[in-house]
Amino acid sequence: MLVKTKAIVISSLRYQEKSLIVKCFTQSDGLKSYFVQSAFSNKKSSQKIGYFQPLTILEIEAIHKNKGTLEHFKEIKLATVYQTINTDVIKSTIVIFLSEMLHHSIQEEEKNESLFTFLETALLWLDTHEETSNFHLILLLEITKFLGFYPDVSEIENNHFEMKDGIFSPILGTSCLTQHETHLFKKLIDLKFDSNQKVFAGIERQILLKIILDYYTIHLDGFKKPKSLDVLKEVFA
Repeated sequence: MLVKTKAIVISSLRYQEKSLIVKCFTQSDGLKSYFVQSAFSNKKSSQKIGYFQPLTILEIEAIHKNKGTLEHFKEIKLATVYQTINTDVIKSTIVIFLSEMLHHSIQEEEKNESLFTFLETALLWLDTHEETSNFHLILLLEITKFLGFYPDVSEIENNHFEMKDGIFSPILGTSCLTQHETHLFKKLIDLKFDSNQKVFAGIERQILLKIILDYYTIHLDGFKKPKSLDVLKEVFA
């Protein structure tokens, strides 16, 4: 089946000397993996290696056989030419980290247009704004809405967040955040991308990042913490 759709690059893996296996989150079909032959060839090709950088937004034509095997691109072009993400070291580090998070988080091979639209909108926001210190924290928390484990805020006035059940509790249970951690988590829940970026100190962002990673680990089978985590910590130290 010939499909025309937007796609966000989640990961790319070099195969042998010149080829790539590229995982994309497509607007039309959710997760898809593609084989890109001769991606590193010196010959002129529409399938340039630069198209497959983390979280690049593409417009593609592809042959989808839907047999559980690798699919193939027919045509590729950039849907969006990023202005700052690929040149700003902080933004590029955020994007590498988030692409790893998505690689280990999005597992369903089915259409999820609302998640695609959210990710596309968020990436365009990142590309066009300078103050982005809390971007990765907000995005990762918002994604839990689409993955099915966003915190239940119906009793958010309680002092402790219970990680396993995703609820706010009046007592400190074995899988609860401390009162201080819960206070920070509540502040994060209230944030939007364009909120004041200075609402957290650097050490508070580190605490929140650990909370979110632990939360993902509890609720997603087989979740692995990104290898780029230490680099991200250095950037926001």
